[in-house]
Amino acid sequence: MASRDDLPRRGKRLPRRRFQRRRVGRSLIHRRFFCMPLADRALTILHEWVQSESLRKHCYAVADSMKHFAQLRAEDADLWESVGLLHDMDYERHPNLEQSSTEGHPFVGVAWLRQSGWSEEICRAILSHADYSGVPRETSLEKTLYAVDELSGFVIAVALVRPTKSIHEVDLAAVKKKMKDKAFARAVNREDIVRGAQELGMPLEDVIANVITALQSDAARLGLAGIAR
Repeated sequence: MASRDDLPRRGKRLPRRRFQRRRVGRSLIHRRFFCMPLADRALTILHEWVQSESLRKHCYAVADSMKHFAQLRAEDADLWESVGLLHDMDYERHPNLEQSSTEGHPFVGVAWLRQSGWSEEICRAILSHADYSGVPRETSLEKTLYAVDELSGFVIAVALVRPTKSIHEVDLAAVKKKMKDKAFARAVNREDIVRGAQELGMPLEDVIANVITALQSDAARLGLAGIAR
């Protein structure tokens, strides 16, 4: 007859079972994450890295513009939107105000993306939107990101000074007028906006109009649906 010492002890096995359940749970979450569309994965990463609501909205706006231009050119809208969401993912933690060519934004974010298996096409596009990175803009993806980055932020700024704070009240004329006002949104480099349109090979007016359209389609998430007067 077996003694009590010979009998299996439940207390010793429970932790292993709990560990196995946790491991299976993590594996399922990991698999589900990599089965998601790129843009959904990018949005999850953005929310993990960025807590600032204004920076999140900037990334949403750039992503909206990227998706819009991708659809116009029959490109991969999911991939282009992802680039827009991720292009400033590390700016809050590593702003790189000194514009180092090796450290901080966007190098930290790109290093993490590469380690996490994101494509070189996406990583290179993100690097190229920073002039100081030394990565020249060659592809349509890269040139579009540069063209819409500063401009998307500028269009948001124009909407926020409207009485109703509505993107639906912003038009081409309003944006061009504000671009001439050097005291308005001083942090936005007008030369970058003009250069971006030139590199893209589009009239500046057309780029502005398309960015406005893109942001109008996502007014609620951007907080630009307007308020009652």
